[in-house]
Amino acid sequence: MQIHVVRQGNTASSIAGMYGTSASTIIQANELDAPNQLVVGQALVVPIVGQFYAVRPGESLFSISRKFGTTYQELARINRISPNAMLQIGQRLYIPPAPKRDITSVAYIEPSGNTVSNTLINSAQKAAPYLTYLTLFSYRVNRDGTLTAPPLDNLKAIADQNRTNLMMAITNLEEGAFSTELAHIIFSVQAVQNTLLDTIVKTAKNNGFTNIHLDFEFISPDDREAYNDFLRKAKQRFSDQGLLLSTALAPKTSATQQGLLYEAHDYHAHGEIADMVVLMTYEWGYSGGPPMAVSPIDQVRKVVEYAITEIPANKILLGQNLYGYDWTLPFVQGGPPARAVSPQRAIDIARQNNVAISFDATAQAPFFHYTDTSGSQHTVWFEDARSIQAKFNLIKELGLRGIAYWKLGLAFPQNWLLLDDNFHVVKKE
Repeated sequence: MQIHVVRQGNTASSIAGMYGTSASTIIQANELDAPNQLVVGQALVVPIVGQFYAVRPGESLFSISRKFGTTYQELARINRISPNAMLQIGQRLYIPPAPKRDITSVAYIEPSGNTVSNTLINSAQKAAPYLTYLTLFSYRVNRDGTLTAPPLDNLKAIADQNRTNLMMAITNLEEGAFSTELAHIIFSVQAVQNTLLDTIVKTAKNNGFTNIHLDFEFISPDDREAYNDFLRKAKQRFSDQGLLLSTALAPKTSATQQGLLYEAHDYHAHGEIADMVVLMTYEWGYSGGPPMAVSPIDQVRKVVEYAITEIPANKILLGQNLYGYDWTLPFVQGGPPARAVSPQRAIDIARQNNVAISFDATAQAPFFHYTDTSGSQHTVWFEDARSIQAKFNLIKELGLRGIAYWKLGLAFPQNWLLLDDNFHVVKKE
């Protein structure tokens, strides 16, 4: 798979000619609604075997071969140059495809109301072939330990058709927000715990869930050890029933990080107890904050590099957003929230406003500015093929178990193609 960044004058046909493919292949892969109006700075995926790479300053066959998991001799052979050749900046090399490693791929789906919308059904159908787990978000814990369930509809059938496991997300959400008080009740009242664990096991068995995912957030720091004890109790109960346990963790960079979101999430304990964990490495840029990348790679790396000192890397799933935000300027704290947009919609906005897309090298994320018809200025940060490939590279570099997407419903077709190009997704036997 090749990533091509559109330049002035590029067309689907001219890009196809560069890589020996067809315009229709590029249009289909990227689900281009306006293939004759490409946006300067737009990243496209080009389905080819392997990829082409432009040599950068200071690079050699040896350094490039290490980057792509091959040998300099093989690179020289396949490009028909001497192994001792001095490379020129900008020289184009063909990189053969590397062997794929196994990965656990998870995606959350959050139905609302009494049924699963057609949009979510369609999104689940498109994503399921690339998923190890489809995670139903969420079963909300009531104060007596019972659960309020989301609609399941035919999501189980979609999962079964694609050999995808079902994951059951349990939360302390109450009236639309994570409740510190509810979490305290869960962790301190034995009768509530027993009812909750009984209900989880029964629900999982009746509906085919194989992994119980505990997403308890905004827990009082005083309940840190009580949460750990509950995890041990839950792990024993679930293991007895043949169920896996996973947890969601706030994005910490140290064991002493302060704040209600972080302090009760004990990375070391979760790493010992749970079968796998999801690092919620997104929402640096969020709807109520100032414009910035949602999951900047430099900040994500800091979280992961700390996490692997406390948790085995083969238990860690990197959290990844499938959306961006459109902020109206000037940003005012407490003002109207930014609007969530899919990567596809972000490109539409750039095209409709005739603006080029820029790319932040530090955050490894695309962005652009535009002025709407009423004269208001906007900034949009989103995800594209380059930003998601940066996360895949980090997963490979640090040996993580996989990736967990928040959340299905917003179109990002490039992600699934690149996931398949980089990894072999583990499926249900």
